[in-house]
Amino acid sequence: MKAMEKYHPIDCDLHDYLEIACMYHYLLRIELTDSTCFDAKALTTCTTADKEEFLLVELHENEQKIRLDCLSSITALTPGASFSTVRFR
Repeated sequence: MKAMEKYHPIDCDLHDYLEIACMYHYLLRIELTDSTCFDAKALTTCTTADKEEFLLVELHENEQKIRLDCLSSITALTPGASFSTVRFR
């Protein structure tokens, strides 16, 4: 998704899953709206001054920000996680 596209906030109830994933640093399988798929460790969420929201993950020992409206789904890969797959679209 291009950075110039207008941000579309995700539903509030989906934030809970992201916060849980970050709180426990779950390993997630992340699928984006462009069909890209990768595994990364959830770290935290953040909001810019322009009110765009991001998930910060650790991917190959680097931190990466993913704009929340680019998420298609997340699947918790951590054993004993409190959720399995959450669909954003």
